[in-house]
Amino acid sequence: MKIALIGYGKMGQAIEQIALNKGHEIVLRIGIENVEDFTIEAVQNADVAIEFTGPHSAVDNIKKCLDAGVPVVSGSTGWLAQWQEVTAYCQACNGTLLYASNFSIGVNLFFKLNSYLASIMRQYEEYEVSMEEIHHTQKKDAPSGTAITLAEQIMGQIPRKTGWVNHATTAANELAIISERVDPAPGTHKIKYASAIDDIEIIHTAHSRQGFAAGAVLAAAFVHGKKGIFSFDDILKASEV
Repeated sequence: MKIALIGYGKMGQAIEQIALNKGHEIVLRIGIENVEDFTIEAVQNADVAIEFTGPHSAVDNIKKCLDAGVPVVSGSTGWLAQWQEVTAYCQACNGTLLYASNFSIGVNLFFKLNSYLASIMRQYEEYEVSMEEIHHTQKKDAPSGTAITLAEQIMGQIPRKTGWVNHATTAANELAIISERVDPAPGTHKIKYASAIDDIEIIHTAHSRQGFAAGAVLAAAFVHGKKGIFSFDDILKASEV
């Protein structure tokens, strides 16, 4: 499989190493030092594009890959206010997009655990739910895309929580997400249900970027030859068949 890497920072380089180890070929590497090489013609040399950049460039990057007729896997976060615009663009191009806030298989299993626990805790209003997330200082968005996904899952199961805030709160309808940025920290997410009697916590801690990179390569292989809009959950479902 020929892969275009759109974003060649630490994550892009980790993805490259895993892709090469699996016998794939990197035909394009786009970083901040060579953005002028990111052309439709260059992307068309690839079977799949993997896009890990930032919230301000992700939308344009995804659209350019779709214009090239190349399936795109995006792990950039912080741009989902434009989700409807991007998915409509993908459909108009008859293109392929797989987006995930986190490509770690472990995190995506953690998503399932989080949703299930929230569905159980819905009826126990004496437990107050809150979240914490820790990432490295180079991460540009806070809270993380993973934390927002976790928060949305909780709010989907616990109707009394109608919105999240990125600070401590005493408002009954708000879900607090506390964000910390320290080095080195690939990523930790904790959901806590606290009561006067006891606490219940679930935690996912990443030890390196390797889990995220491996999941991105897996996603690229999944979308190769497909049309449509996909999530990482589609990959998990396919593995269960």
